[in-house]
Amino acid sequence: MTDNYPLDAPSPYPASEIAHAWQRERPGTPTDSIEIVTPLWRLAKLFADDRRRVLADAGVDPATLDLLSVLRRAGSPYELSTRELARRTLVTAGAISQRVARAEDSGLVTRRPADDGSRAVVVALTEAGHELIERTVDQVLTRESELVASLSPGGRTQLAAQLQELLDEVTRVARKPSPRSVAAEAS
Repeated sequence: MTDNYPLDAPSPYPASEIAHAWQRERPGTPTDSIEIVTPLWRLAKLFADDRRRVLADAGVDPATLDLLSVLRRAGSPYELSTRELARRTLVTAGAISQRVARAEDSGLVTRRPADDGSRAVVVALTEAGHELIERTVDQVLTRESELVASLSPGGRTQLAAQLQELLDEVTRVARKPSPRSVAAEAS
């Protein structure tokens, strides 16, 4: 199959050269993040492009995979409320509603009112949805395992911990207004 995602490849230009060029051109500008953030952006693009190709070959779009994956990971009976689906996928209720409607039209999920008499809606995997996620998750995770195979098991563990630590800190800091935006609001 041909690649249906002819996106440009990340630049091979080394991040260290980018940092050095900015240091030369703008002395005093903080450049210490470039050699971390630039490779992360490049990796994110490569991983995302590769995943889209794997999913296209499997006949699944990323949003449907996300929905089915969350339901499958919930455990038997593989059902969750739409509110819980939105929380676990980090998308809006409207986006979940659209995803569920598409998956329901494809016979991958069903939805029904909650048994507790509330207005909640419960979404459940169908047999076809379960079969699709079982097949697809193996393809995706096997491919992603291949992509990180150059790292030793210890290296994977260490990198995973460091990335989680960085993610937690960036999440915390990114929620605060930047000093520049605070200053702009004050003026």
